Amino acid sequence: MSPLLSDGPVVYAAYLKLEHSDENIQFWMDCETYKKIASRWGRISRAKKLYKIYIQPQSPREINIDSSTRETIIRNIQEPTPTCFEEAQKIVYTHMERDSYPRFLKSEMYQKLLKTIQPNDNS
Repeated sequence: MSPLLSDGPVVYAAYLKLEHSDENIQFWMDCETYKKIASRWGRISRAKKLYKIYIQPQSPREINIDSSTRETIIRNIQEPTPTCFEEAQKIVYTHMERDSYPRFLKSEMYQKLLKTIQPNDNS
């Protein structure tokens, strides 16, 4: 696997942390982990934790989602399914895709990563 594929998400997360906007990628990754929880009890516990960290207004790492999505999540976490955060996850992905990821691709951090994987022309 190329370093870009294996290190890219880590470097992007580090970039977002520098930008003080890493809650988006953290939420997205936490949702991916959440979807794999098989037990009902585990899902309920994790859904409440995700709500408190990312969804609840004024939460420490509140993500930027619309009020109707927030209200749907509040209803759904009473009996959470693996997909109850899916709409919020799509919104966050779109935010990253349109906003922070294009800035990341232009960043010095990304340019340094690219240089580490490009073949040396002196061979």
